[in-house]
Amino acid sequence: MKTGLSTYAYFWRMSEKVPRPMSLYEAIDDSRRLGATVFQICDYPPIADRSAAELAQLARYAQQAGITLELGTRSVTPQHLQRYLAIACELECALLRTMIAAGTAPVDAQRGVESVLPRFEQQGVALCLETYEQVATDDLITLVQAVDSSRLGICLDPANCVASLESPAEVVAKTAPYVLNWHVKDFAFSRRDGWVGFTLAGCPLGEGLLRYDEIWQRLQPIERGINQIIEHWLPWQGDGESTCRAEAAWSEHNMRYLLDKQNTTTVSSPNPGGANYVC
Repeated sequence: MKTGLSTYAYFWRMSEKVPRPMSLYEAIDDSRRLGATVFQICDYPPIADRSAAELAQLARYAQQAGITLELGTRSVTPQHLQRYLAIACELECALLRTMIAAGTAPVDAQRGVESVLPRFEQQGVALCLETYEQVATDDLITLVQAVDSSRLGICLDPANCVASLESPAEVVAKTAPYVLNWHVKDFAFSRRDGWVGFTLAGCPLGEGLLRYDEIWQRLQPIERGINQIIEHWLPWQGDGESTCRAEAAWSEHNMRYLLDKQNTTTVSSPNPGGANYVC
């Protein structure tokens, strides 16, 4: 098991809303400073425009920093997955997280996955379907069970499913046997002005509704080699400076929270590195 951050933990600092967005190299450096050993480049379209030489350079940089890279995208169309499998191989990633697009028929999603999965198996790259509000968790589980491959599983993010009125606890319980990757972020509801409705937003780990200890016990990430990837749902704080400062503080707090939790467990892992990469 490895613990680290995603580009979603640098969402604002890497965005065009700040005067000088952070680069991937800078985000990797910062994640190393915080104690991360894995960094997930997730939903970062510019990665698809980089040449093989540029991707190899990025992979070497991460390796020298002691950081394992993972990759994330959206779509289960065969062409898209093949393209991102090639990128994953260039980056020496052992895991690609993706999402089924809203409105995709279950049969089409399954066909798309099945058509490319032999290549994933051959290259030693796991494909993870993320839980989120646009696709019922039961449908994800049905697909994973039907395909029945050790290289196909679920990227668990229980916070995402709240918007479709799925209970996070139920999502965890259902998906636990199939989880290969865990997106860790805390969240909370707050009343809108005038008490008209609620806002669902992120918060630092340990301050919201995420039942972290219960999820840990259910998943057994050390024994199963499930990497923990920190993300944020940080609302814009009114200006770039305040937002970037808050985002940095959340990243530092959340990494410290996970590392402290990790240091208190006495469970040993037979597979500390996660999936085996053979590209």
